[in-house]
Amino acid sequence: MSQFKNRHVLKKKELRAILEDIKTKFNIEIDKKSKIEEADFEGVKVIIIDDKVDFFVKGEKIFFTLPAIEKYKLRSNKVIVDMGAVKFVSNGADVMAPGIIKADRNIKAGDSVWICDEKYNKPLAVGEALMDGKTMENSSSGKAVKTLHYVGDRIWKICHT
Repeated sequence: MSQFKNRHVLKKKELRAILEDIKTKFNIEIDKKSKIEEADFEGVKVIIIDDKVDFFVKGEKIFFTLPAIEKYKLRSNKVIVDMGAVKFVSNGADVMAPGIIKADRNIKAGDSVWICDEKYNKPLAVGEALMDGKTMENSSSGKAVKTLHYVGDRIWKICHT
C-alpha cells in the first residue's frame, strides 16, 4: 500500500469524531481496538481500518467504499436500480431517478448513499443523494444521485490490492 501519502494513525480527538460520524450516519459501531488510520490517496482522503480502505472523505462528508458495505452489512441509505441502469452505474454514471425502483425513505438530499441492482442486491456505486428517498422513488426525471465511487474506479482498485 505504498501509493498512500501521509498515512498515520488518527489522534484520539479525530478518531472520536469519525467514529461518532459513522455511528450517527450509518448506525455502525467500529471496534475501538481496530487500527484506524487516515491517508491521502491520489488527492482523496481515505480511512483505513485494520489495513483495509473502508471509507473515503469528500468535502466534509464520509462515504463507504464498496467492499465496506458488505463488511459492515450496511442496510440503510440504499438505493435500488433496475437492471437497465446497472451498466451505466457500474461505469460511473450518475443515477437518474427513472432507473430507481426503491430507495431508503430516510435518505435526505446530501446524504451518503449506496446503489445496488434489483436482482443480486450487489453494491455497484456510492454517491451523494441529490434528492430525498421518497422523491427518488416517485420522480420520473432528473438526477437522483451524484456517483463518487463505483466498481473498477481507482478507489475500488486500491480496495482490491
